[in-house]
Amino acid sequence: MNVRRNAAALAAIGVLAAAAPAMAAGPSPSPKASVPAGLYGKSDPTYDGVWRQSLTLVAQRTLGYRPATAAVDWLTGQQCANGSFAAFRATPATSCDAKTMVDTNSTAAAIQALHATGGHDAAVTKAVDWLKSVQNKDGGWGYNPGSPSDTNSTSVVVGALAATGADPAGVRKDGKSPYDALATWSIPCDQDGGGALAYQPDKKGKLAANADATAAGVTAALGKGFVAQTGKAPAADACAKADRPTPAQIADNGGAYLAAAVAKSGHLMSVMPGATDQPDYGNTADTVVALAADGRTAAAKKVYAFLEKSAGPWAAQTGPAAYAQLILAAHAVGAQPGDFGGTSLVTSLNALGPEPRMQAAEKQAKASDGSSHAGVWWSVGICLVAGIGIGFLLSTRKKQQP
Repeated sequence: MNVRRNAAALAAIGVLAAAAPAMAAGPSPSPKASVPAGLYGKSDPTYDGVWRQSLTLVAQRTLGYRPATAAVDWLTGQQCANGSFAAFRATPATSCDAKTMVDTNSTAAAIQALHATGGHDAAVTKAVDWLKSVQNKDGGWGYNPGSPSDTNSTSVVVGALAATGADPAGVRKDGKSPYDALATWSIPCDQDGGGALAYQPDKKGKLAANADATAAGVTAALGKGFVAQTGKAPAADACAKADRPTPAQIADNGGAYLAAAVAKSGHLMSVMPGATDQPDYGNTADTVVALAADGRTAAAKKVYAFLEKSAGPWAAQTGPAAYAQLILAAHAVGAQPGDFGGTSLVTSLNALGPEPRMQAAEKQAKASDGSSHAGVWWSVGICLVAGIGIGFLLSTRKKQQP
């Protein structure tokens, strides 16, 4: 997810390696675009405006918040008439045309966000229909319409379909579904990187293990989107051979690969071109969600513990998408995002844009940082009643004394 968010920017400056996930092509908006009202974060939204807004709204809804109207309106205002979304449109009042760089990732993310917020069925339906119209013949999707399919783009689309209640297996082009595409990118167990998923085949058709693509592919194979909880434990810890793996086998084999990849350090390393030797916090957060969804609870919690100790500064520097990823990772393992290494992910995220509100029915049970106030106020009430009762008894005793 972290790589997909930055892919268009990297493509624009020509440093994205061929094996890196999902890139946009063609001319891009000015990298000096100002941040409009309603959008979360303070950094240039040119390459990730819709993506980070969508993750933010999904994370807020997962916590029980009702996102601010201004935030939701900003996202809906980014949609083109045909249902698609671009990474960011600086002038949304202007109609989209052939030069508008719409993409599947932004569209699929927006679908998950608008479906989660509710009340935007028409916009969601149009976006889903657009995604179906640009499905490739292999059953998958590329970043831009017509570009070769890749695991990351296909996975985020699967998440959008599943979030809206559609069966991804039934969305087909030339008889092939996205699960058929994922199967072709799943590396056989007896090969280097066995169990992992490749981003996409290279020019010679060879598959190379890609941890980010694997995390995306695992959640997609399980029919999950951005939001996932602990699933059923896999039948085996190791990669299981299969000539044509089923979605469940793709997920379990990918989960086995990820569990092994983080077994020693508790995190993934950055593989971006030119990056220093450092942890990749974004893809590590995605790995927590994937491991939890695949029922690998112990491994998922170990990785989350690493993030809790180390990822705070990264999130503060990166912004809303990073906070949202960590919140979704916390949700996947049942952790408390209101206390993440001594800080509140929830408060930090909500402070970066229009303030959301807790739904009325949940205000008594949850605080704005995701913790419960109900027990606190119940305890206070008990103390007050007890105090009154004690005072009454003492007063009565004094009156009864001779």
